[in-house]
Amino acid sequence: MEKTKHFRELIMWQKAHQLVLSVYQLTKAFPKEELFGLTSQIRRSAVSVPANIAEGYRKRTIPDKSKFMNIAQGSLDETHYYLILAQDLGYAQTDDLQIALEDVARLLTAHYNAIEAKR
Repeated sequence: MEKTKHFRELIMWQKAHQLVLSVYQLTKAFPKEELFGLTSQIRRSAVSVPANIAEGYRKRTIPDKSKFMNIAQGSLDETHYYLILAQDLGYAQTDDLQIALEDVARLLTAHYNAIEAKR
């Protein structure tokens, strides 16, 4: 793993943050009746990804770092499902976001594996 001074330097965090911005932009066009449903859920799960990366970044122990990266992975999978659902409901075309999400998933998995290799 590369040495960084701040979580914002991590490529996986940068891409996860960009995914959140894209999710917010996408959900602006969702039906108003979804404001407290799918819109809220997909935004919450997407925000959780870079938030957990940031929180795990400063953790001092390997188990703590792994825990937060694993939570980020779970939130990413949840976001993936919501993107599929939004597309299946006809609210938006989400193929490009799903590709971006897979990119974040690869980086997050590699980071998680590198942390686990230190155990």
